[in-house]
Amino acid sequence: MAETFRLTLAQLNPTVGALQANAALALRVWEEGRAAGAQMVALTEMFITGYQTQDLILKPAFVTAAEAAIARLAADCAAGPALGIGGPHRRNGQLYNAYYVLQSGCVVAVILKHELPNDGVFDEKRLFAEADISGPCRIGPLRVGMPVCEDAWHSEVCETLMETGAEILLVPNGSPYHRGKPAVRTNLMVARVVETGLPLIYLNMVGGQDDQAFDGASFVLNPGGELALQMPQFEPCVTHVDFVQTSDGWRALPGMLELLPNVVEADYHAMVLALRDYLGKSGFGKVLLGLSGGVDSALVAAIAADAIGPANVRCVMLPSAFTSPHSLEDAERVARALGCRLDTVAIGGTQAAVGAALADLFAGTHTGITEENIQSRLRGLLLMALSNKFGEMLLTTGNKSEMAVGYCTIYGDMNGGYNPIKDLYKTRVFDTCRWRNANHKPWMMGPAGEVIAARVIEKPPSAELRPDQKDEDSLPPYKILDAILDGLIERELSVAELVEAGFDHAVVKKVEQLLYLSEYKRFQAAPGTRLTKKALWLDRRYPIVNRWRDEA
Repeated sequence: MAETFRLTLAQLNPTVGALQANAALALRVWEEGRAAGAQMVALTEMFITGYQTQDLILKPAFVTAAEAAIARLAADCAAGPALGIGGPHRRNGQLYNAYYVLQSGCVVAVILKHELPNDGVFDEKRLFAEADISGPCRIGPLRVGMPVCEDAWHSEVCETLMETGAEILLVPNGSPYHRGKPAVRTNLMVARVVETGLPLIYLNMVGGQDDQAFDGASFVLNPGGELALQMPQFEPCVTHVDFVQTSDGWRALPGMLELLPNVVEADYHAMVLALRDYLGKSGFGKVLLGLSGGVDSALVAAIAADAIGPANVRCVMLPSAFTSPHSLEDAERVARALGCRLDTVAIGGTQAAVGAALADLFAGTHTGITEENIQSRLRGLLLMALSNKFGEMLLTTGNKSEMAVGYCTIYGDMNGGYNPIKDLYKTRVFDTCRWRNANHKPWMMGPAGEVIAARVIEKPPSAELRPDQKDEDSLPPYKILDAILDGLIERELSVAELVEAGFDHAVVKKVEQLLYLSEYKRFQAAPGTRLTKKALWLDRRYPIVNRWRDEA
């Protein structure tokens, strides 16, 4: 009979800093693998600590506790399959990102990460030392090469493992989602398979951590790039893959083949998962938000309802003299369709009191943006009061277009602990609302059907801070604005390149000016779900004070 090897794959959701809970989760899946007859159970990169740890990993006491948790786990998993698990490792005064293999009650191998990513949201060169390439590890009947995450993005690491005897490649990852990331991973791993002629297991974690959503979507490739197994995106999953030895080497037998969602669904699932974990991992079970009757707050309400259930979402309408009857009706319709509580707190009296208090100092000045911002800040004040009183996290609702050009009020509508749509341009907000109305998935806790009324999506956007106000009074139409922002932010294009593409020079310069002037606001903004490679936080680190402008 041909030799076989069963590997249990676990794409799970660890929590940063929860060492005991992460170890307990590892032990449960190890027991599941043992019951299934596996010879190895594999978990993801830095699983024992959660990922990303950022500078927490520089605290010696934390690393000591993590290494101790690994040692206890080795003892607990003595009688059964090998366990692969990521964690920190100290050697000769250096700290490494490592992958441990535990078997027979001890650590039998420590694979140290060689290539350290230092772009986008990654800053590993300041946290870890770069190691030499580790060799393969024998587990049962075969030798397993284990390039850790970034190592598999570099051909020389995998080729070295193949040349030193690896028969399959197991890649443990902490790879966060951005739009289009699954295809990027697949293409790169196909290249590694073609180069080495070895089967490859790409195992990725799942879950939200601050701004990042780790999407799982783990897969197994056979030589030639044939897909043998595809795990779901954004959902925890444990499955088993069987390898059989053939005359041409080891091959994976076919396993589950989950379909990956389209981009709109993937973005929406990322926002739901990131919010759910941000709340759950920080100890919040309820949220509130200002529901204006506009499309942004409606979408955030839907995301919140899908993340933690409508009963845990409080919507608050805060009308002023400039709030239209349509907005009041639309907010009520959205809250009712979602099944969320809706409270109304009128700000007219509070606004009048503030106006009276400032009347002497403001005498002889013109009414304008200052008075408009007072309204926004009063709403922020009242929402924060409700948050403090009832222990509900306030969600802020500004989209990426607004955040980019500063069309938001610091200490006002920017108040809040998290912003699910922070990396979603306004034009994508509209598309996402339409998608949510037409789709309902098992991972959504909110109701099916049209939860965001068509009028909310179709009416001209307005902050309603003065009579007959429209966003386009201050900004280009969102279709044009978003295209310019895509050029300036996502593609780092120059003003001249955008003008050559057909955009008006004056409009491009205005958007560029607003983008740079608003950096101080973004520096103080709530974190939000990362959906692109140019999210307005760790991916794009600009100086707050910046006098440079493109002179084109």
